[in-house]
Formats: sequence, structure tokens, C-alpha cells
Amino acid sequence: MNTAIAEPPEAIERGTSLWRDAWHRLAKNRLAVGGAVVLLILTLASFLGPLLLSQSYETQDLQLGATPPSPQHWLGTDTLGRDLLVRVLYGGRVSIAVGLCATAVALTIGVLYGTVAGFLGGKVDALMMRIVDIIFALPFTVFVILLMVFFGRKFVLLFAAIGAVQWLTMARIVRGQVKSLRRMEFIEAAEALGLPTAQIIFRHMIPNALGPIIVYATLTVPSVMLLEAFLSFLGLGVQPPMSSWGVLINEGAANMEESPWMLLFPGLALALTLFSLNFLGDGLRDALDPRASKD
Repeated sequence: MNTAIAEPPEAIERGTSLWRDAWHRLAKNRLAVGGAVVLLILTLASFLGPLLLSQSYETQDLQLGATPPSPQHWLGTDTLGRDLLVRVLYGGRVSIAVGLCATAVALTIGVLYGTVAGFLGGKVDALMMRIVDIIFALPFTVFVILLMVFFGRKFVLLFAAIGAVQWLTMARIVRGQVKSLRRMEFIEAAEALGLPTAQIIFRHMIPNALGPIIVYATLTVPSVMLLEAFLSFLGLGVQPPMSSWGVLINEGAANMEESPWMLLFPGLALALTLFSLNFLGDGLRDALDPRASKD
């Protein structure tokens, strides 16, 4: 008679998922966690900080002019006597919003376009990718400038204009992932069951390609923010009296010798945000790579 006692359910080792495994690996990456913390602090300060301050980003004091940091103005003032701390915080709102919204536009177009091209394959895939190659051949900055000139310098259109040129690489990445998933058994089983193409794409293809999509999204945000800063530096982005970090850097560069703080603080805010996003993106890339798991 076998008297062995079965192990209680609590003693049975539970399995782990790819996402839980990736979360544990990400938590061990100090640079990625530090980048996420700095990014969270900067975002909260940009969106909540102005609510705690009495001044507005357009309040002027022409008699005060450009003054260095002081107890009254922690980051100093610009040439029109406007508090630089308030303008940096408001500029952070615009720059971060442009980065996130333009990236969302780029992801929506790129993911759908790349998924359809990779899933259908054949002549449809070849035609869609040739269109991507043609757009890739155009200078990105010139293309954005043409869109801004054609549609006007409206703040909302800035999201669409930048997002319209940032989806190309995402489309290629997603297409490659979908083409590899296309040969998987669970996709063949779904087709054998007669599932509609749209259901296969949205319920099977895109969810299984989320890893590279998330990683590239974190790397797209800083490139979008840099493009917005460059356009604002050229005077084609955010229009006064609104400010973004690109606008403030442009103003600071024009007064760099007399008022170096006008360039230092917005440049530091932009640099910290870009470094944080890059560290977070690198951490996510390593965490979501199944080959990184040694267990």
C-alpha cells in the first residue's frame, strides 16, 4: 500500500509568464528604474507644478528683464521678465505631450500598416513596402516642414505632422515580426478554424508583437521630442507666447553670452528627459528579450 502523502498545492512551484519574467529583469536594471523615476518626476512636475505657482508663463515684467536665479525666481527670468521656472514647466507640458501624442500617431499607423503588409505578403507586401521606401527617401525634416506649411502652424497639427514621418521604421519592425509569426502553428490553426483576417491580426498577431513595439515606442518618444525641439528652434513649431523646451533653448541660445541660465535650465530638462527615455528603452529591450532569461 502506497502511503506517500501528496504535496499540498502551496508546495507546487508555479510557472511564470514572459511579462512577469520581464518585469523582474527590468526591476534589476538600475539605470532603467532610475530613468523611469526621473521621467515620472519630470512629468509630474511639468503637469502639476504650474498649478502650484501663482505666475503664468506669459506674465511679463519688462522693468525686471533678464535676471539670474534668485530666491524670488529660482531659475531666473528671461529678457521679458518672465519667470523661467514657470516657462520650463509649461514647456515640459508641451514637449512631453508632443512626444507622447506624436508617438501614439506613429504607432497607430506603423503597427497597422506593418501588420497588414506582413500578414498579406506577396504583391501587396511588396507594394506597401515600396511606398515606405519612397517616403523614406524624402528628408524627414523637409517633409514635416512641408506638412506644417500646407496645413498651417496649428499646435494640434504638430502631433500629426511629426507622427506622419515617424511611423516608417515601426512599420518595418512590425512587418518583420508578423512575417515570423506568420509561420507559427497557432496562426495556422487560427486560419484552419476559419477565423476572419481582422480577428487573427488584432487577437493573435499584434499581441504577440507587443515586445518590440513597446521598446521602439520608448525610443521613438525622445526622437520625436528632439524633432519638435528642432522645429521650434527653426520657428516652425510651437508659437509664442506658448513655450516648449525647443522654444526656450532657441531663446536661450540667442542670449547665451548675457544670460546663460536661459539656455542651461531648459537644455538640462530636455537632456534629462531624453537620457531617462533612452535608459528606460534599453532596459525594456533587455527585459523583453527572451534570450536574456538564464533560467
